[in-house]
Amino acid sequence: MGGYFAQWGIYGRNYQVKDIASSGAAQHLTFVNYAFGNLYPKNGGYECDIITKAEPSDSNSPQAGSGGDGWADYQKGFTASESIDGVADSWGLAWDDPRTGKAGPLKGNFNQFKKLKAKHPGMKVMISLGGWTWSRWFAKAAATDALRKQLASSCINVYIKGNLPFDQASNAGGDAAAAGVFDGIDIDWEFPGGGGMPYNAVDPDDKRNYTLLLAEFRKQLDAIGQQNGKHYLLTVAIGSGGDKIANTEPGEYSKSLDWINVMSYDFHGGWEATGPTDFQSNLHLDPDSPNAKGNGATFNVDSAIQALLKGGVPPSKIVVGIPFYGRGWTGVAAGPKGDGLYQPASKQAPGSYEAGIEDYKILKNAPGIVREHPVSKQAWKYDGTTFWSYDTPATVREKLDYVRQHNLRGVFSWELDGDAEGAELTKVMGEINK
Repeated sequence: MGGYFAQWGIYGRNYQVKDIASSGAAQHLTFVNYAFGNLYPKNGGYECDIITKAEPSDSNSPQAGSGGDGWADYQKGFTASESIDGVADSWGLAWDDPRTGKAGPLKGNFNQFKKLKAKHPGMKVMISLGGWTWSRWFAKAAATDALRKQLASSCINVYIKGNLPFDQASNAGGDAAAAGVFDGIDIDWEFPGGGGMPYNAVDPDDKRNYTLLLAEFRKQLDAIGQQNGKHYLLTVAIGSGGDKIANTEPGEYSKSLDWINVMSYDFHGGWEATGPTDFQSNLHLDPDSPNAKGNGATFNVDSAIQALLKGGVPPSKIVVGIPFYGRGWTGVAAGPKGDGLYQPASKQAPGSYEAGIEDYKILKNAPGIVREHPVSKQAWKYDGTTFWSYDTPATVREKLDYVRQHNLRGVFSWELDGDAEGAELTKVMGEINK
């Protein structure tokens, strides 16, 4: 089982790599995906790169125009109290490298993950590329064989070989500075064929090009793996709606992968500002849902998994996603049952970082009555005006039973910093390993 670590979580959320260990989460995680790496137009094509910049004054989420956060990745010097092993990051002395000019020590999140892996040698750490805000160039980068080769080579150069831009201001990075941090690459293209951010490139050949892009990453990862005597992992995060799955070739692209992280959440939420309220990560379809029609009938975990299985994906390559947050509305009518379900709303519920979304650690103690739907197997909380749909330990266990029943590979979470004290949901998810 695994989880995503959000690069920007070290700021407003104050969730550090150290917290993965101190919370007790690390002992349950077989992999952690670091979100996110970006790609840019460069050298006549598209490449992975890390933009160096000064320490941001405030950042709770990635922004499309910022490009990246080299400070969080490898330039920030963690103090002894912030560090996994109690040893502060060293300023170090810059040294001359004939290939890059200068290089300094590794710092930031990357160095903390290297230390975390040393304490938990069974854990794999992967760089996740793209995400909701940084999938702008995937369609163009995947459009031709030459461009696919260029992208894969550059991403391997930065994240597998560890060749980071040297940042003089922080005296960090340089050639091979991050070697050994990442054990593979997770492609989070949201989404082939469209449906992501409005500025994303979309190509009519995205379906086939997605398969070919993954095959190219697999080929190049295998080549460097043969040199290093190591198998480098390749995974993807995919949209779980029926329309998203139909825009890809699951049976073909899965041949290049170690596994598929199914983003089986965000089925409904506050972007549907006036409702009706509905579930955001339900295991099964409730036929009584007002959204249970057309493509909306595929907005449940089971429909996504069955579509992948029917598409030719081996069950051993399917990993079910579990959100550590809820989606919500306020100004919600009680309805005939008094529980707020499937009722109109006035707007998105207020959240700690953005409207309509809230971490499990907050929702757990929020006012209201918690209920679980007998058909959909989703929990929700309603206090008479505000409605939140989210996973509880009980509904997580329902999903674990489903994974076992269908012989799937396992589960993962988005994102680790939303968990409650003591890694409550992560520990429940860890029961899948027993």
